[in-house]
Amino acid sequence: MKQILFSLLFMGCLSPSLQAQDMIMKRSGEKVEAKVLEITPSEIKYKRFSNQEGPIYILPKADVTLIQYADNSSESFELEVSSRAGASMTGTKDVVADKQVIADADATTTASEESSLSLYVKGQTDASMYYDGYKAAGTATLVTSLLSPVIGLIPAVVCSVTTPQEKNMDAPSHQLLSQQDYKSGYRKNARKVKAGKVWKNWAIGLGVNVVLAVIIGA
Repeated sequence: MKQILFSLLFMGCLSPSLQAQDMIMKRSGEKVEAKVLEITPSEIKYKRFSNQEGPIYILPKADVTLIQYADNSSESFELEVSSRAGASMTGTKDVVADKQVIADADATTTASEESSLSLYVKGQTDASMYYDGYKAAGTATLVTSLLSPVIGLIPAVVCSVTTPQEKNMDAPSHQLLSQQDYKSGYRKNARKVKAGKVWKNWAIGLGVNVVLAVIIGA
């Protein structure tokens, strides 16, 4: 009987010590049975409950969500976002915004370049279809070359290297000629067209003179 009472008394004395443990709840979901020693603004110092004579462990406060103390009280910890992290996020947003601005600028530049190229090509195409300002130069070269191919070289060379004047350009719309890219393309191809016609007429004049020379010589 005395042995039973002694055992009950011993268990009664031991029971409070078994319950006198703190429970640390980590954000990872891990639970640590401990004896919390100290809580600082950034750290939690504790010993493992199973080895209270052992070393002191230090846990970052940011890794803990809750501490359930032995007296059934508890303390929760919010995850604080530092001003540095906030600044970093702001900086990141600024970088993203800057990249977006650059991307938009590049897209605008590309669209502008494509538009300029399209106008230039259209000017060249329209020059092949509508330009007829070469007629006067071509006729003058032909007449001069029929009289003398050597003298005909003068108007042929002058006309072929002279850029066509805007008043002699004919386009499906005069508004197109107000576009510099279109005008450049038109003028460049119109010059080629005029040079081709002029030299063709000079060649005709030369051919006629050669034939006449052969006939007269025969």
